[in-house]
Amino acid sequence: MHLRVIHAKTHDMQINWDDMRTILALVRAGTLAGASEALSVSYTTVARRVQRAEDMLGRPLFERRPEGYLASPEAKDLARAAARMEQQEQAALRQLSGRDQGLCGPLTLTAPQLLIQTHLAPFLAEFCRDNPGIELTVRATNDVLDLTRREADLAIRISKSPGDSLVGLHLADQKTTCFALPETIAQAKSDPQAVLDWVIYSEQEAPPRAALALYPNYRIRARFDDMTSLIAAAKAGMGVARMPVYLGRSDPELQPLQGLAPQDYAPIWVLSHQDLLQSAKVRTLKAALKRFFRACQADFTQL
Repeated sequence: MHLRVIHAKTHDMQINWDDMRTILALVRAGTLAGASEALSVSYTTVARRVQRAEDMLGRPLFERRPEGYLASPEAKDLARAAARMEQQEQAALRQLSGRDQGLCGPLTLTAPQLLIQTHLAPFLAEFCRDNPGIELTVRATNDVLDLTRREADLAIRISKSPGDSLVGLHLADQKTTCFALPETIAQAKSDPQAVLDWVIYSEQEAPPRAALALYPNYRIRARFDDMTSLIAAAKAGMGVARMPVYLGRSDPELQPLQGLAPQDYAPIWVLSHQDLLQSAKVRTLKAALKRFFRACQADFTQL
């Protein structure tokens, strides 16, 4: 695939599609490292492709700065054209994948790391045993990957509104409550008016109001910006932490705060692009996920 460009000297030129994709990735990322990660190539390959396009065009496309690559107006124009080409390419590939009725070949799933750790790993092991022809790739991340650009075929997301542009299958409801070490829970139970230590998310101002109704006096020992760190802090004895029920239940070192009923939390969904609805691999994995989460629904809602 090539893009034809009219040179100032009036003769035609062609930019290789790999070079166009590289320009697009570099405009998006702003750094060689970011573009190389997006393209799964080395940063020297990114630099070489950009230089090749610049040599062909006879002008620089990026300003090289210590903090990264600043795109010129020409680079942005090429990136917009490449984005349109990318959309057409991905649409064609999705449609081809959607017609695939075989249970073999690559399939990519993205899911939160903690959910894989506590529940999905055994499920995925069984799924791979039952479907040996499927080459499963699992991307463990909380980031919202772009299914339209085929960064994944299926995405397990925890969200109250998973989005209108994708096809969603509700897997499980969730609840959340507060957990801590047994000695912290025992102290709180013995004297609800005593000062209770907490660890909370960075953006939160205070512990949950439902908890404060039972244990009104509190001290924030620390704030953390991700759940893994928050759980580690609670297990280190820093205080009580609010977390989804399934995480607290899965850790034998933690106990729930007494008297506090679990609160509603964002449900779990599996999402896919509508072009992949008829793919046998996608349908098989979605059906298996549905059966699995239905069987262990209590893990996500009950103490």
